[in-house]
Amino acid sequence: MGVEGCTKCVKYLLFLFNFIFWLAGGVILGVALWLRQDQKTSTLLGIQYEGAQAPNTFYISVHILIAVGAVMMVVGFLGCYGAIQESQCLLGTFFACLVILFACEVAAGIWGYMNKETVSSEMIKFYDSIYNQASKPDFLGSDDKKAGLATVLKVFHETLQCCGRGGTDQLLAVFSQNDICPSPFTTVNCHTRLNELFSDKIYLIGISALVIAIIMIFEMIFSMVLCCGIRNSPVY
Repeated sequence: MGVEGCTKCVKYLLFLFNFIFWLAGGVILGVALWLRQDQKTSTLLGIQYEGAQAPNTFYISVHILIAVGAVMMVVGFLGCYGAIQESQCLLGTFFACLVILFACEVAAGIWGYMNKETVSSEMIKFYDSIYNQASKPDFLGSDDKKAGLATVLKVFHETLQCCGRGGTDQLLAVFSQNDICPSPFTTVNCHTRLNELFSDKIYLIGISALVIAIIMIFEMIFSMVLCCGIRNSPVY
């Protein structure tokens, strides 16, 4: 009983691709949880100063990834079961879920490409706002506000192993004297470190999304071919 010939090959190919899809969902979920718990990003994005919170655009993307990974695992299991059982209903539901996921992924990819510099630029602006306040002549005072500025800057500098904004930075010596920089020999500016930190992670997300999109295209093709094969099979 069941499909025969080439359609049977498609059945097992669909099962294989769905198994890979299920595994990929688990990988994406794991990567997203790692990005969410990464010490550097969680330290920087948890910074608060005088009621101002570090931008959380990056975390929005990570939370979307967590949801996508979980949904992929559910849909992958549905596709595996539907293929083995040769159920047109399950395969049709699986195909509809894939179309929705694919559309969401394309939309998210377009949005991510258009805003790929947003995360790092927002963090740089937040750092610069603290830095500019520290640049004032009375920074070396000892009141609570200035101590708070020093603490926030120190978190940035120690987390990223950087100091200042680079270029003709005149505050490096002052920072080093006040133990705000991790080392008096630190020459890497924080703009560079912030760009590297978030750009690398965004590229990782983009590569993962591209691989999943390719798998989804094959799955949609195979699921429709298998559905047609089941419908046309003489045993049904």
